[in-house]
Amino acid sequence: MATVELSCQVSEENQERREAFWAEWKDLSLSTRPEEGCSLHEEDSQRHETYHRQGQCQALVQRSPWLVMRLGILGRGLQEYQLPYQRVLPLPIFTPTKLGAAKQEREETPIQLRELLALEAALGGQCTERQDVAEITKQLPPVIPVSKPGALRRTLSRSMSQEAQRG
Repeated sequence: MATVELSCQVSEENQERREAFWAEWKDLSLSTRPEEGCSLHEEDSQRHETYHRQGQCQALVQRSPWLVMRLGILGRGLQEYQLPYQRVLPLPIFTPTKLGAAKQEREETPIQLRELLALEAALGGQCTERQDVAEITKQLPPVIPVSKPGALRRTLSRSMSQEAQRG
């Protein structure tokens, strides 16, 4: 199985701001694979000859730093997939000049959230209407198993498939 790979390199430099960026990724990979359902096998027992031929196809995989992957067979079109997010390119490379903003520059907490935080602080994290589990279960009606009159109790030895077949 032959494989050819193509990689990409990107580099960028900003002398003025003293910043540099460099990235490399495997972009394209083309491989020859046996094609499913496309093989020929012949045998001649009188002449003691055999002939075998396997069809081949070229599989293409293309990746990008924007989490897009294209897969397919060369000449038949590619299927595009959006991959789940991971910390890959584009990376947050440069740190901002102000790492922490002053308290005056920050956005205010919304009123609803402030009220909720004040209520939680006043309660001290405790629920005022708390009940024990025993008290809650006393209020519930008793659980009575439902059974058909005259029905035999089944044992647990029977498997679920047998039970489903017999109803």
